[in-house]
Amino acid sequence: MGENMIPIIGQAIDGTYDSGLKGSGPVTVEDLIRRAKHSVLHLEMRDTYTPQHPAYLDWLAGGTGRYDRTTFKDLVRELAGRGVAMRRARVVSEPLSKEIQWEHMISDENVDAGEKIRWLPRTQAFDLLLPGADFYLVDNRVVAYNFCAGDGTDTGEEVFSSAPDTVAQCLLAFEQVWERATPHADYRPSMK
Repeated sequence: MGENMIPIIGQAIDGTYDSGLKGSGPVTVEDLIRRAKHSVLHLEMRDTYTPQHPAYLDWLAGGTGRYDRTTFKDLVRELAGRGVAMRRARVVSEPLSKEIQWEHMISDENVDAGEKIRWLPRTQAFDLLLPGADFYLVDNRVVAYNFCAGDGTDTGEEVFSSAPDTVAQCLLAFEQVWERATPHADYRPSMK
């Protein structure tokens, strides 16, 4: 675990924090990410996302599965240019679901834009206490949870928290996954 966790955990234990941590926060996760000053952490733990995405359906039909991700890649480049570290950790079942196989295939674009991605098979994460939803953690100050329906469809629901204990729990979960996970370039997933 990184040294950056010590003050966050200390705030949670002591019950002290900046008064600036309170408030409704930005309207969207994207707004929150755009305002990042130091780091954006993203933990993904589902085996299905957006099952009706046209690029995914194209890939299933034998196409490239690629689509225009210029806006996202520009955002990652902008953040990297400002010195903001963007890291994504994925906890996945193996063999990978078809959708995660597709995500693995297109993740090279994320990495090329400057995002660091690691993969952790669920069999290596069973003893970790992980949150019940995927999340972004921005600047170790605000957690943004996002939710999907059972079939992987994005519900559009987002919940934000700047409570120090919640931030500390999410930071700990992310860093524990990150320590065990394999960098994208080295991950050779089991696929059916």
